[in-house]
Amino acid sequence: MQSNFTRFAAAAALGCAAATTTGGALAAVSAEEAARLGAELTPLGAERAGNADGSIPPWEGGISAPPAGYNPGDHHPDPYADDQPLLTITADNFQQHRELLTAGHVAMFETYPDTFRMQVYPTRRSAAVPQRIYDKTAQIATTAELVADGNGVTGAINGIPFPIPKNGLEVIWNHILRFRGDQVARHIAQAAPTRDGSYTLVKFEDEVYTQYSHANMREADLNNVIGFFVQKVTSPARLAGSILLVHETLDQHREPRRAWVYNPGQRRVRRAPNVAFDNPGTAADGMRTSDQFDMFNGSPERYHWELLGKRELYVPYNSYKLHSDALGNDDILTPLHINPEHLRYEKHRVWVVEATLKEGQRHIYKRRTFYVDEDSWQILVVDQYDNRDQLWRVSEGHGINYYEVPTYWTTLEVHTDLQAGRYLAIGLDNENEMYDFDIERSPRNYTTSALRRLGRR
Repeated sequence: MQSNFTRFAAAAALGCAAATTTGGALAAVSAEEAARLGAELTPLGAERAGNADGSIPPWEGGISAPPAGYNPGDHHPDPYADDQPLLTITADNFQQHRELLTAGHVAMFETYPDTFRMQVYPTRRSAAVPQRIYDKTAQIATTAELVADGNGVTGAINGIPFPIPKNGLEVIWNHILRFRGDQVARHIAQAAPTRDGSYTLVKFEDEVYTQYSHANMREADLNNVIGFFVQKVTSPARLAGSILLVHETLDQHREPRRAWVYNPGQRRVRRAPNVAFDNPGTAADGMRTSDQFDMFNGSPERYHWELLGKRELYVPYNSYKLHSDALGNDDILTPLHINPEHLRYEKHRVWVVEATLKEGQRHIYKRRTFYVDEDSWQILVVDQYDNRDQLWRVSEGHGINYYEVPTYWTTLEVHTDLQAGRYLAIGLDNENEMYDFDIERSPRNYTTSALRRLGRR
């Protein structure tokens, strides 16, 4: 396993005097470093070339347009439907592949030897974003800086702020600020099956308005707000009508995120300062924290963030089969973990970031290891440890390229609790649930007055 890290040590250590970031503002990369973007590096900072044995191919632009016949609002046809698995990893042979597995995936084989398996497919570097995001990334690479002990970013707009990262905080902020479209509405479902596989479906109507990514936006015009998020519970009846509104901030030290909740029973809007860190996620049956939504969100202030380097690993990728409307929820939600028959893993290079709880800070996770896709800055896997430093939960972000935008983003996030024998799946969109990237919204749609009107409709 160590050799897998050392192959990429030079890339991880580029200009990095210290991997753990605790100080104030950190300098942006030089113009000479930034010139590598679009050359030997992709426009977002990944290694353009493939790996030595060819099992990871070169990046050739990803999928930048939908296939013929696709209509926005359709489920996304699988561009790799003809691919066949290269190998299947099981409890019988996982030790042979251990160097290419996360600690969490090793634990999955050890905990569920009879049912868990990984089907590994050819690697397809499908990630892509619009050209304007590439252009802006090149521009802000020399101006973006961490501020407030890494709890905020300045000198950045639209693009990836740190495409050539020098520490773990920069990698995490790249994930937080990655492009996911300017605005999107999505109807999704969530389930937390018991050990025997029974579950109650919770349905949400979400909207995300990411003003950080809007064309012609200036940092000064953000008013420190990256974007807006609203989530309405539509079923079951006992939970329906509750609505969460969040204003996410760019400098979390100057102004932490603002959140409100509409309570349908009281017909009132109240501030919700606890929607952060390790407070329970909405209707998640205690199976995830607030900051696990979108694999990680919010302030990074409670952890030390160490950049361990880059590794080649088998990770969930191009999960079009899992996303398909040919499947129903019952096909996916099986006891102990989601059905491995519908999962796709590929070998990709990922940045590895270790988050360790700071002394005097509180969180149910003492330590977290993040595996971040070099091509998209999407967090793909997270290993979470309890206060005994025992591996507790394994999170996977099963993503696709939403090629009508384009953007690489999760279609299903799964948080597997190894100690409880349960898991949470959020993002189920197979049964007539979809993403709509063509909604027309403005910041006026995300005020407390708008929240109150939405709740009373």
